[in-house]
Amino acid sequence: MRRVLFLRHGSHDRLGRILCGRMPGVSLSEAGHVEARAVAEALARRFAGERGLRLLSSPQPRTRETAAPLEKALGLSAEIVPDLDEIAFGDWTGKPFAELEGDPVWTAWNRQRGSACPPGGESMGAVQARVGGLLDRLAAEEGAPVILVSHGDPIRAALLGVLGLPLDAYDRIVVAPASCSELDLWPGGGRVVSINERLAG
Repeated sequence: MRRVLFLRHGSHDRLGRILCGRMPGVSLSEAGHVEARAVAEALARRFAGERGLRLLSSPQPRTRETAAPLEKALGLSAEIVPDLDEIAFGDWTGKPFAELEGDPVWTAWNRQRGSACPPGGESMGAVQARVGGLLDRLAAEEGAPVILVSHGDPIRAALLGVLGLPLDAYDRIVVAPASCSELDLWPGGGRVVSINERLAG
């Protein structure tokens, strides 16, 4: 069995206003840096003495900045893993949420994650497949715990997959900034241990 801990990146100034996706230049706010440091301190206590611990991060700046205090606290170097990247939102990237309201394609995306797709972007199913593939590889290797620093929707897609729930149920799970969600994985299966654990206080 392998323990995997998902960590969503900390807060940034566009949170809740702009659909950032993979747009460049999205960095943590000061509050986000505080969250990242607090989580790093908490996880350093949790994993004290653990050998072989790994830290994997999405390539986005906000996830790498969230991983940075963990690198220092745990004495690790983060591995950059594209499978942990945010959804590619295509034509919606960088648009204010207020501008998207009323768009029927946007409405469909939020009601039918299992079948809808952002224009020119990536489906939730594709996100679940790439993150799920990473989890399968980690489960097959077994070994020490792994911390995965990623984004809200990829984490929710992974959790739904382990729980056996449809992607249309994505909004039944909350994954707040700087929250942790823990899994136990084994070849061919797994279980959810915790969701949206707030270690940053």
